[in-house]
Amino acid sequence: MNTIYFISQQTMFFAIPLLIVALGGMFSERSGIVNIALEGIMVMGAFISISFISIFQDRLSGQLLLILAILVAGLSGAIFSLLHAFASINMKADQTISGTALNMFAPAFAIFVARMVQGVQQIQFSDTFHIAKVPILGDIPLIGPILFQNCYITTFIGITIAIISEVVINHTKFGLRLRACGEYPQAADSVGINVYKIRYAGVIISGTLAGIGGLVFVVPTSTNFNATVAGYGFLALAVLIFGQWRTKKIFVAAFFFGIMKTFASAYSGIPFLKGLPISNEVYKMIPYIATLIVLAFFSKSSQAPRAEGIPYDKGIR
Repeated sequence: MNTIYFISQQTMFFAIPLLIVALGGMFSERSGIVNIALEGIMVMGAFISISFISIFQDRLSGQLLLILAILVAGLSGAIFSLLHAFASINMKADQTISGTALNMFAPAFAIFVARMVQGVQQIQFSDTFHIAKVPILGDIPLIGPILFQNCYITTFIGITIAIISEVVINHTKFGLRLRACGEYPQAADSVGINVYKIRYAGVIISGTLAGIGGLVFVVPTSTNFNATVAGYGFLALAVLIFGQWRTKKIFVAAFFFGIMKTFASAYSGIPFLKGLPISNEVYKMIPYIATLIVLAFFSKSSQAPRAEGIPYDKGIR
C-alpha cells in the first residue's frame, strides 16, 4: 500500500503541470491559434517566478510566497505569449515558426540574464512549500495519503484550473465564442464577434497557464532552476493531442503521462521496478516512447476542433 501511495503522490507532481499547460494549449488551439511555444512560455514563467522566490524567500515564507510566485508566473507567461499572439494574429506569421522562435529565445534569455545578474545560470531557492500533512483531510482513508499528505497546494490549484476550464469552455458564452472563432471564424465575424480579440484572449489564457505550469513543474521536483523544464511543454502538446482538445480527456491523458514520468524518474523507489534488470537510460526513455506510441495511434484519428491557417482578413471590430 505504501508503494501505491508513493506512486500516486509522485504522479501528482508530474501530472499536474502537464494538466495545467495542456489546458493552456487547449484554450489557444480552440480559438484557432496553434501554440507550440508552450515550452518557451513555461521556461519564461518558471524563470521569472523562481527569481521572485529567490529574492523574497528571506522576507516571505511558506504558502504566501508560493501563491505570489504563481501570480508572477502567470503574468510573465501572459506577457510573453503576447509576442506569439501579435505575430500569429496581427502579422499573420506562420504559427509554427513563431512558436519555435519563442521556444529558442526563452532559455537563452533566462541563461543570459541569470549569468549577468548572479554570475551563474542556476537560480537556487529553498523549498518551504511542502505540506507534510493537511490537518483532518490527511486522515481520510485512501484519499488522505494520496492527496493531502506530502503534497503542495499546486496540486489543488491544478485540479481547480481543470474544473474551471471545463466550465468556461463548455458552459459559458465566452467558451462558445472561443470555439466558434476556432472552428468557423467567418461565421463568428458575421454575427458581430471580434475574432481577433477572442483569439488574443485564448493565447493570453494559454500563456498564463503555461507560465504557471512552469513554476508548478519546478517547485516539487527541484531546488534550483537551470533554464529548462525538461521538454514538458512538448509533452503537454502530446497530452493535448491525446486528449483530443477536450478538458476531460486531457485530464485523463495528463495522469497517464504523469504515471509514465513517475516510472522514469522515481523507479528506484518502486520495488517491483527497482528489481528489474533494466538500465537507468531505459527508464528515462519511458515517457517519450509512450508519447511516440500514443501519437502514432491517436494523432490521425483525432480531429482538432480548430481553424489554424484559415485566412481571416475581414474587418477587425
